[in-house]
Amino acid sequence: MSHKIARVHATAVAVPINFARFGNDRVRPNSMCLAEVETEDGMIGHGITSITQGTVIAKMINDVAGPAIIGQDALAHERIWQHLYWTLTPWGQSGQGSHAVAAIDLALWDIKGKIFNEPLWRLIGGTRDRIEAYATCGFSFFDQEQLTNAVTAMVDEGYRALKMQVGRPGHDRRNPSKTIAETVAGDVERVGWVRDAVGPDVEISVDAGCRLDLPAAVDLARRLEPLNVACFEEPIMQNDVHLLADMRKRTTIPLSAGQNEGQAYRFRDMLMAGSVDIVQPNAIITGGMTQCLKIAGMAQAFNTPISNGGGCPYHNMHLQAGVANGTTIEYQLNSAGACQMIFDGLPEITDGWVDMPESPGFGFAPNMDAIAEYAIE
Repeated sequence: MSHKIARVHATAVAVPINFARFGNDRVRPNSMCLAEVETEDGMIGHGITSITQGTVIAKMINDVAGPAIIGQDALAHERIWQHLYWTLTPWGQSGQGSHAVAAIDLALWDIKGKIFNEPLWRLIGGTRDRIEAYATCGFSFFDQEQLTNAVTAMVDEGYRALKMQVGRPGHDRRNPSKTIAETVAGDVERVGWVRDAVGPDVEISVDAGCRLDLPAAVDLARRLEPLNVACFEEPIMQNDVHLLADMRKRTTIPLSAGQNEGQAYRFRDMLMAGSVDIVQPNAIITGGMTQCLKIAGMAQAFNTPISNGGGCPYHNMHLQAGVANGTTIEYQLNSAGACQMIFDGLPEITDGWVDMPESPGFGFAPNMDAIAEYAIE
């Protein structure tokens, strides 16, 4: 039976997410791109990417990447990945090409799971059938009351680990509304509010989204140490491996990075430099499952765990459950909420844990009516 690729199509969506339940009236469109791959024998798989401009990725897939792989064997992941890599990133650069590769690669793995009638987490290793989730709910645009409402709500739902945004505004703003020193001071106060609200037994991590320089990141970390912060994610601009290694020597808070990195060599450099305690390959961005499995193996050789950063837990849970050094998934209210609005059959997260699905492939499917509703040109 032929499993040759017959059709590839991508759709950009903007899924509106609101935070009214926490007393905040902000509505934020979550930009995503859904890739659909169909084989000559009628097998259909779906992949997704996010944290980028969905319209750009959809055009890359529909105009360049999709036509480049028509007629290829859908099970030849490595061959197709290399073909897409050199088609979309011809000089080895990272960036949006990796998003397009990831979306298509995930769709092909979804097909593979369906062909072999196995869920992906088992197909890639089957280390564990249950995964813990942490809730990213401490958004920088929440005031004290909204922040307290959000973190206590997540704890009441059973989450024992939370994550907060810090470093905003940072060096991502050319004309910030306040100085970096003011941002750091405000972040220390905000983490203090959360610690007071949830008590000493709930794990709190922070994420600067690559917005700080070394002095500010070290200053913030040292001031957060008394609040028992479990992890500091992407504190330094550009995930500069040498500055991260320097910072790691100056704080007791473990460091993590990698959720938006597009190439495996970036993780190699982090590991070789001793920059991080945890690496975060993201299946929806870091070249899909094909490359994330290599990164997980590389990290294991350094006795380093991997974790999910960057949201979209329902795709990343398969990676974390499949490999031996997998740990947790991120239940980020934006991206997880968007997935819940466009996919059917997603597993429930109960008391902060998710039981891995037994259905083949990813175990869930897009709701095409919802995709049509939120589709953008």
